Parts: sequence; C-alpha cells; structure tokens
Amino acid sequence: MQKVEVTGSRIPTANIEGTSPVTVLGAKDIKTDGVRNVESLLNNLPQVFADQGGNVVNGSTGTATVNLRGLGAERTLVLVNGKRMPMGSPSNVAADLNQIPAPLIKRVEVLTGGAGAVYGSDAVSGVVNFIMNDRFEGVQLEANIGGFNHSQKGGSVAKLVETRGATNPSQFKLPGDKGFDGKSKDASLLVGSNFADNKGNATLFFSYKNEDALLQADRDFSACTVSSNATGFACGGSGTNATGRIASLESAGISKGKILTIADANGTARPFNNALDQYNFGPINHYQRPSERYGFNGTVHYDVNDKIRLYSDFSFHDDRTVAQIAPGGMFDGVAVLRNDNPFLSQSIKDQLGITPTTTTEVSILRRNVEGGGRQSEYRNSSYRELFGVKGEVGGWNYDIYGQSAKVIYSQSESNYFSSTRVQRALDVVNVNGVATCRSVVDGSDPACVPYNVYKLGAITPAMLAYLQIPGMRKGSTEQQIQGATIASDLGDYGIKVPGHSSGVGVSFGAEHRKEKLELMTDAATQAGDLSGSGGPTGGVVGQYSVKDVFGEMRIPLIENKPFADKLEANASYRHSSYSTGNKANTFGVGLDWAPLKEVRFRGSYQKAVRAPNLIELYTPQGNNLFDMDADPCAGDTPSASLAACQRTGVTAAQYGNIQDSPAGQYNYLQGGNTNLKPETAKSKTFGVVLTPMRNLSVTIDYFDIQVEDTIDIIDPATSLSKCLATGDARFCSLIKRDRTGSLWLFDDAKITGTQQNIGSTGTTGIDVGANYVQRIGAYGSVGFNFAGTYLRKLETEEIKGEGVYDCVGYYGPNKCEQPNPKWRHKIRANWNTPWNVDLAVTWRHIDKVQLQNLSSNPLLSGASNPVDRELGQRDYMDLSASYNITKKISLSGGINNVFDRDPPLTSQLATGQGNGNTYPSVYDALGRRLFMTMTAKF
Repeated sequence: MQKVEVTGSRIPTANIEGTSPVTVLGAKDIKTDGVRNVESLLNNLPQVFADQGGNVVNGSTGTATVNLRGLGAERTLVLVNGKRMPMGSPSNVAADLNQIPAPLIKRVEVLTGGAGAVYGSDAVSGVVNFIMNDRFEGVQLEANIGGFNHSQKGGSVAKLVETRGATNPSQFKLPGDKGFDGKSKDASLLVGSNFADNKGNATLFFSYKNEDALLQADRDFSACTVSSNATGFACGGSGTNATGRIASLESAGISKGKILTIADANGTARPFNNALDQYNFGPINHYQRPSERYGFNGTVHYDVNDKIRLYSDFSFHDDRTVAQIAPGGMFDGVAVLRNDNPFLSQSIKDQLGITPTTTTEVSILRRNVEGGGRQSEYRNSSYRELFGVKGEVGGWNYDIYGQSAKVIYSQSESNYFSSTRVQRALDVVNVNGVATCRSVVDGSDPACVPYNVYKLGAITPAMLAYLQIPGMRKGSTEQQIQGATIASDLGDYGIKVPGHSSGVGVSFGAEHRKEKLELMTDAATQAGDLSGSGGPTGGVVGQYSVKDVFGEMRIPLIENKPFADKLEANASYRHSSYSTGNKANTFGVGLDWAPLKEVRFRGSYQKAVRAPNLIELYTPQGNNLFDMDADPCAGDTPSASLAACQRTGVTAAQYGNIQDSPAGQYNYLQGGNTNLKPETAKSKTFGVVLTPMRNLSVTIDYFDIQVEDTIDIIDPATSLSKCLATGDARFCSLIKRDRTGSLWLFDDAKITGTQQNIGSTGTTGIDVGANYVQRIGAYGSVGFNFAGTYLRKLETEEIKGEGVYDCVGYYGPNKCEQPNPKWRHKIRANWNTPWNVDLAVTWRHIDKVQLQNLSSNPLLSGASNPVDRELGQRDYMDLSASYNITKKISLSGGINNVFDRDPPLTSQLATGQGNGNTYPSVYDALGRRLFMTMTAKF
C-alpha cells in the first residue's frame, strides 16, 4: 500500500486519517460548487469566515485570503502541495489565493487547530493545503462562463429610492431586472507527457480569467446607502455632498452653528438638511470588482532511479483589479471667507455675517461629482519556484528542497483631490474683480486655479485639472526557504511496541526561511495629500529570517485487542529562532483510539505561535480612519457630560460647539512596533469517527483554540469610551483633539492606535460531518455529504484585564464585525446515473445573527434601531449537473441560489466586509448565479 503525507504530519502513512480533523474538498466538489474564485469556494465551508475577496471594495487590498474559525487570515497558514505560500502583498501579508488556479486543484485539505510544530509560524487556527494536479498525460481544454440573473424585488429600500428619485433623479435611480450581469469568463489549457521511458513527467498549465464589474446601482436594495431610525430604513449617505456643506467654525456671532448648502447657480444658500442633502454614495461603488488574470504553472519530475527523484514546480500569476468607491473631493477643506471674494453671493455673506470688516472661518465639504469615482487599481504579479530531490535510502524517506518566491505589487490611485491644493484653491483674493488664488499673487503656486464651490454648475475642467492628483504605491515581498526532512518507519529496524505489526514512525527536519517586504509610496501618498484616502501611507522596508528544527513521532501502542482495535499516539516539536531576537518552542501531542473497527476516538493538544509580521513590525506611524456612530462630545447637545469630555481634551468653550463628522469617520494614529513578541496559541480537539457500515462515515469533532498576547490595536472607539467613563490615563493619554475640539477635521486630531500585544482571542465549537454512498442497482448510485459547524464561543479580550466579549450570534462594526452565526451547514445529495449524467442538489444554511448592541455584555451593548437588530437566516439551494457527451468531452453547469434570495440588509456595516447595505462575501448578495463549463480531453 502506498504511503502518503497527510496534512498535519510529515510522516508518510497508509492511514489517511490523522488525530486532528481534516476536511477534504475534491476536484469534483469544486466543479459542482460552480465558483471559480478560490476564496468563494472556501467561504462555502462552515469553518471558514469571509475575508479579502472580489466583493471587498472600501478597504480592499487587491488580494483574496482565507480566515479559518474567524481568528483572522494572518493566523491561517496556506500551503501548496505542503509548501508554504509567500506573503500576498506589501499591504496584506496573508497568502493571496488569487495565485491558485481553481481548475488545477486536485483537492483541498483543511486542518483544524494549531499545527505550528509541523509547519511553523502562523498555523494557529489551522492549515489550508492545496494539492495541485502535478502529473498529467495528454491535453485538456476547459472553458467556463458564469454570471448573475436577478429579479428586483421592490422591497423597502427600493421604495425609498423611488420616492427620493422623484425629486433627485440624478442620485436615486431604480435598476431593472438583470438577465445576465457580473459575468465571469475563464479558459485554461493543461498539457502533460511522460518522458525518458516514463521515468519523468512534465505538466504545463495556462489560464486566463476575466470578471466584469457590478455596481451597487445594479441592485434595488443597494441603490441607496441606508441609514436607520426608529421606524425603519432611510436613504442616508454622507454629509460631504454634491452641493457643498459649508459649516461655520466661529464660536460666536451671527454665523455660530450655521451649516449651509448651495441651492442654485446664483449661489443662493440655505440651511443644510440631513434628510435631503446627504450624498448617496452607494450606487457608484463596486459590488463586484472587475479583474483580469493570467496564470502559468509548470511541474516536472524525473526519477534518476528508484531511490532518487528530482522535481521542480514553477508558478506565475498576474492579476489586475480595480476598486471603485464614491467620488472624492474636499473632506477637510477650511477657508476664511472674506467680503471681497468674487465667488460669494450676497446670500452666503448675509447668512454667515460676512461684511467688509468681518470674516468667517468655515469648513467646506464637497463631493467631486464632476470627476467621477475614486479608483484604486491593483496589480499583483507572483513568481514561485521550487526545486528539490526526494526519495528513499535504507528505509528512510528524504526530501531536500529550496523555494524562492516573489510578489511584485503596484497600486495607483485616481480621481483624488490634493488636500494641499484644495486649501490653496479656497484661499481666494480679489484681483481687479477676478477671483485669484493667494498663492498665485504671492508666487508660491503660480498654477493654482480657484475652486468655486459657491454656485451650482460652476466647476470647470481647469479647476479639476489643478485639484486632481494621482497616487502611487509599489513594492514587493520576497521569500526564500531551504529545508530538508527525513522520515522512516522504524519497524524496519525492529523498533516497535511488542505485539504491534507497525513500527514507530519518526520524522526530523530543519528549515531556514527569510521573509522580506518593501513598500514605496510617492510624495503625495506619503504626505497623506490625497483627500479622502484615510491618511498618509509611508514606505515600509523590513525583513527577518527564522531557523527551525523540528521532529515528529508516531507510536502505535496496541492493535487487534479487545476494546483496542487500534491505539496510537503521536508527538511533535519545533524550535524556532528569529533574527528579531524572538525564540519560540511549539509542540503537539495526539491520541487515536479505535475500540472497535467501527468507532474511533481522536484528540490532540497543540501549542502554536505567530510571529509578528513585517507590516506589524515596521509600518511607519500616520493617520488612518476608524468608524464610530458619533463623537459623544460633539454636537449642540453632547451625549457625554462636560466633565467627561474634558478628560478627552474638550474645553468648556468648545463643549456644545464641536462639529461631528458627517461621515461617521474619525482619525486614529496607526503604526508598527518593533518590540512586539509572538502570539501564543493553545488548541485542543477531540472527536469521534463512526463507520457503522462500509459506505457511511460520521464525524463529530470539538475544537478549542485560545490565542494569548494577540497583536492588534486598541479600538480607538474603546479608548475614547474608557477615557470618558473612567478618566484612566492609559486611555486619555491616547486622545488628541484639534483646535476646534473635533476628532476628524484637522490632521492633528487623532486617537493613538498602534500595534501592541494587547489581549487574547479564542473560539470553541463542534464540527459535524457525514458521508454516505449507496448503489441503487441499474440506476447508478446516490451520495450524501453533510458538513456543519456549531459555534459555541468566539471571544475577544481586547485589553488585558478589561473584560471579554463573545461575538457568537452577533455582528456589528468595530467589535464583532461580519456575521458570526451559531450554526452553518452545507448539505449535498448527488445521483451518479448510468447515462453519463450526474446530478447534485446543495442546501447551504446560515443562521440568523443579531446586532452586537443587543448583547447584555457592557462591552458590546448599546442603542439600536429595530430594522438593524437582526440579519435573518438564509437558506440557499443550488442545482448542478454534468454530462459526458463523449469519452473526451463533458459539459457541466448549474444554478446557485436557485430562488434568487436577496441578502439581509443593515445600516450597521463593518468597513471592508460590509458593502452595499449587507455582507456580500457572507451572503449571496448578487442574486441567482448561472454557470457552465465545457471540458475536452485528448
């Protein structure tokens, strides 16, 4: 019997089951699922939580990542044929699944629990191992097309859009039904052949994939950005609107507290109306990002003799995608308005108290609707090459290998205003009756063009040409690995437990790994000059190396005895030494006991580590944005008391006069920390495998993963609330308000949130699986597959000693983030007919979740509106079929979300995963998906 390596161990064994539970997804399952994005394929598994992918727009990194157990993509190790993938990009170090072509996958093995002793750092919540088709003979052509068919349901949001569209048709439009949009097309060529009298094989794979953009405007439930109130949803949006929001910064006088907008081409000003004047920023946002991808994979091996195999693997991918969000503009414009400004109408002057002797300082927010949506174009190109020699000598299997990988990254930004140029364009003086930039008069910027935001229709191409600037980031990640392993069944040397036929299995190895990251940004990006980009992004350069030595042992203890058909133990250990000065020891132990052939118990205990990555270590400090419903110290009637607000830096004069952020976004200071230490994780799994009959297996596994010294930031909103409530200097010292008392208007306003080892996180739950196959005589066979996860706890201790909150059954921004349902399952029934036709039906279930504010935990509880309090359960039915037209040509296709169910909606979205009033990476937000694949083999 051939021995193979199972994910979770380096000891070759004939037993494909280990002591830690492994979920296997085969090539046929992948084709039946009908999705061609690897992240979407994995997100259908109950133990996987959505992360970066094609539906993430605001907060996108241009990559696709996997997040096991909801503990973060950075705590999930991704392998290809048992070898570590490189960092995804300089902006997100988690492995980029876009590098993996779905048609080439032979199977996916998902291991639950820590495996740090076997694979090294990052294997905290588990391991995802992609086993690729690396040996092929012949030629295979495959082409696929998919897209969405959707009937607009005309729900509550659609009615709001229809009502608003009657008076504002430019921003509120109802889409019609969609026959086939958001199309995805891909094609691939697989060729392979043996050579040298079948001693070797070379396999080449070429792929191309193209995905169309889909806007939020294309679905009626996302055609306006919703807010909520006590009676339901409302079409909300941003106070940075298309007609301007001019707010006085004066603390006294006629203009105090006034917020105006422009009503017409004459410059007539009227009070800003939140219900009518907010900008509907949703429709122009991408719901699905457009992308284009090329790929190449090549594998070759040659058997020198029966003891030596030379092998090599090369892969390349080039992926381009664009993330589009609402138009930018002025998010931080401040100007002193003077009586001689030729742009100002008498209406504006009268309402703001501007006279020949009186000026008024104002903040001006305005959308650049004339310039179009802000776009970030990402390009990631990866190269990965593996060389090795493996074989068997004297009963010992060996593998000596070297891997080199590099990812080249670029990100270009367009349609952004320069904050510096905005300030110059607003600083207008009168030169012989002509509005002129002060910087033109004094010679500091002769190219400046005044920006007329005080009349509708007054924006000119010359104004935009001056204000709009590009942004650029580029960089790379590099990985170098050299390693060697040896493994053997010591039974060949007589080392075995007395009475047992199998010997003690061992594996030893050593590995050296070097990781390097470089990110360079242009001057505008580094200075944070792109208005609406969140803040400055500085260059990052860093590297580290790690030396590992590791070993494993598998000890068969008892076999073929009463109540012990098999009893086996295993242990693993790894010592890691980092160039940063950190050292780590990880280990694992496991036990596998089968009292009967039909019943097997398994359990494991693992200690794993995650070393701080290069972004966490070396990111320079600079402002970014965080979401918060409101600043408790802002507005005419602050919700916090004067005494509490004074703890955060508010003066008595500012209290009651602070403008709140109209977008609900505030500044925080981000940055790396070279003093970070590794996270440590302890995981326990215990389960039972039942095989009461040959064609039926049932698995039930409990998991418990706890991570200490988590590397993260203290949520700035938490720091603010702690300071308000307690006055604790640990939190109050992190808060700095600007001269107006705000936390958003000027760059010097910020709450410090740099990387720290701050707390802990953990999860517990139960996985249930079942597989059943039954012949039905002349009618072929039927099969049944079930995978479900009951989530018992998903806890976070954000700050040590400050309490723990549990997000099971909840969702919400800043804390629980995306939906965390108590129960998810995927059930599939299939019929393999004798007529060259296979049929399958799949039921995917996602439990309901509640808004985190409904929790009784004071760390989560808060006010809420009824319409946001629950995201209802969703049940999706999928149908698929395949037909072998000839022995060489097959056709497959299907429909996912057959009943075209709309997603649950909410105004409480977490930036990133939240998009279009829902969570499109969790729910089937875009409608019924149709797909078809043709495969030809020669």
